[in-house]
Amino acid sequence: MHESPAPSGAMASANADANTVAGFGDEWAAFDQASLAPDEWRAMFDRYFAIFPWDGLPPDAEGFDLGCGSGRWAAGAVARVGLLHCIDPADAALDVARRRLRGRDNVRFHAASVDAIPLADASQDFGYSLGVLHHVPDTRAALRDCVAKLKPGAPFLLYLYYAFDNRPAWYRLLWRGTDAVRRGVSRLPFRLRKGVTDGLAVAIYWPLARGCAALERAGLRVDQLPLASYRHLSFYTMRTDALDRFGTRLEQRFTRAQIGRMMADAGLEDIVFSDAVPYWVALGRRREG
Repeated sequence: MHESPAPSGAMASANADANTVAGFGDEWAAFDQASLAPDEWRAMFDRYFAIFPWDGLPPDAEGFDLGCGSGRWAAGAVARVGLLHCIDPADAALDVARRRLRGRDNVRFHAASVDAIPLADASQDFGYSLGVLHHVPDTRAALRDCVAKLKPGAPFLLYLYYAFDNRPAWYRLLWRGTDAVRRGVSRLPFRLRKGVTDGLAVAIYWPLARGCAALERAGLRVDQLPLASYRHLSFYTMRTDALDRFGTRLEQRFTRAQIGRMMADAGLEDIVFSDAVPYWVALGRRREG
């Protein structure tokens, strides 16, 4: 595999939060996803990419994974394309991705922020960014920077945290309380931050998720209950996501309507949304001309 040198000033990017970047580097070094069961990983990958048009890509398609992190999604994409660019501003995350994708000769790694993507404009057959752009200061600008790299007609898959716009008022109120906890936990040193979020996984994620699973087995609908989406997932994933959720300094959330407008403003058309968890995953194509 070939290395791309880290562009100078990547960590001082105008559209990256240094603390958030460093936090994700620590997170993926701690939870490199090597312990994730293959069946669970495949189910997660398929949910995110359910609306992605793999069959519509050109032969030997070239594209990019913006904010590749541990390489967990790149591991599923790389076998389906000709060349995949894995881009992340955190060197520690790229080290994990390199290990995961060792032996693949159709991967290029780039240490870069979203406003310094080292690819030519209008050069890529596809792109995706999953769970990343809500962690940068200017999500709108970041989305425009991603779309600029696409060829006309090329698809772009996006996942941004939702603003609970399909949830009842009590759910949104509950989130406000948890967000106050995040603001405090995310400022702790990493070892302490990880210890606290592991405790949250034990005390909150596990019992609520497994409680939802028990209610579902009893014939009840649990989709609207907190953490119901974890009811069939492993404790490893709960620990990973607890750190992701409560240990991240910068987080933004958007409604489905806001995401659609941002995508259109960035130059995407034919925008479609997945109606399944996780919310919101959306796909658009770069406008012609």
